[in-house]
Amino acid sequence: MSVGFTVIKEDTATRARAGVLHTLRGDVPTPVFMPVGTQATVKALTPHEVRDLGGKLILSNTYHLYLRPGADLIAAAGGLHRFMGWEGPILTDSGGFQVFSLAPLTRVEDDGVWFRSHLDGSQHFFSPEKAVAVQEALGADIIMAFDQCPPYPCSYEEARQAQERTTRWAYRCREAHRKKDQALFGIVQGGVYRDLREKSVRDLLALDFPGYAIGGLSVGEPKDLMYQVLDYTVPLLPGEKPRYLMGVGSPDCLLEGVARGIDMFDCVLPTRMARHGAVFTRRGILVVRNAAFARDFRPLEEGCDCYACRHFTRAYIRHLIKANEILGLRLTTLHNLRFIFRLMGEIRRAILEGRFAEFKEAFLSSWGRELPGEDE
Repeated sequence: MSVGFTVIKEDTATRARAGVLHTLRGDVPTPVFMPVGTQATVKALTPHEVRDLGGKLILSNTYHLYLRPGADLIAAAGGLHRFMGWEGPILTDSGGFQVFSLAPLTRVEDDGVWFRSHLDGSQHFFSPEKAVAVQEALGADIIMAFDQCPPYPCSYEEARQAQERTTRWAYRCREAHRKKDQALFGIVQGGVYRDLREKSVRDLLALDFPGYAIGGLSVGEPKDLMYQVLDYTVPLLPGEKPRYLMGVGSPDCLLEGVARGIDMFDCVLPTRMARHGAVFTRRGILVVRNAAFARDFRPLEEGCDCYACRHFTRAYIRHLIKANEILGLRLTTLHNLRFIFRLMGEIRRAILEGRFAEFKEAFLSSWGRELPGEDE
């Protein structure tokens, strides 16, 4: 198989587990966070910087790469790994979320989705077969079934139609998938309705995917509601296969997701937040572009081993950001990804050592508030 999964240790107090995701391009310790390389690049960083920070597996976006530069061009370049200079494994999403969230004038049919490009207004059609074909041309190690992601809030009927269409499309993706060196994961939908989530899981289990994602969360619903959906959905997924929560990347949500048995996460939050001059710390979010840090000569976070914290101060990084210097955003991005990768490593060690519940409680007791700083 192109992808396998081994559970090494399960936490006795929660559903957290430490494992290894096996791919043809190397093993990935789990739980794992995937930084998002939307346009075949993790914004502001080179591939070797992502690797040196601790990145093992990255996500790229089918919708964006299909529109620009095109899957055919990337295939001609030798595939996505060679095109972007990343030697580790890559997961590509199906483009479903972006089709429904970015593209104007979307028209959904049972055969697929008509949409207009957010770049130039040109019209395109994505079917399950087209989504698989584009991802096969890109050459990612893990590809995702084409799904319909309903918005939040939505009615029960809207969620039901999206869930049933997602199931039908999953069957078609399975039939269209040809490349044996790629693993195709299914996506559970159903909004925030328990019976729809349970039906989605039952339907997808019949297809025996090598991994399962939970989609349609972190789309505006309260966090407590997301956790409730995970509480009743995750236990239905096969324990011997990886479980992937799509679009989640804040430290508190990562911990809560792991506690509920999630193995894989992705999100643009760490890099997007960095480009807005905000960074993660153990105590909360520090908005370093704020005036309060103009004469603050401490690192972004005491004790952090990232390049930014070892060499520069808050005052200097704020100066770079206010002066629109590229280095400022590179430094905040380096810090945020290192923070998340280090956190995931600490979570894994805590699971292996049988102390995850205590680690989670200690972290969350000090996390969750923006650090002092006055906006300009």
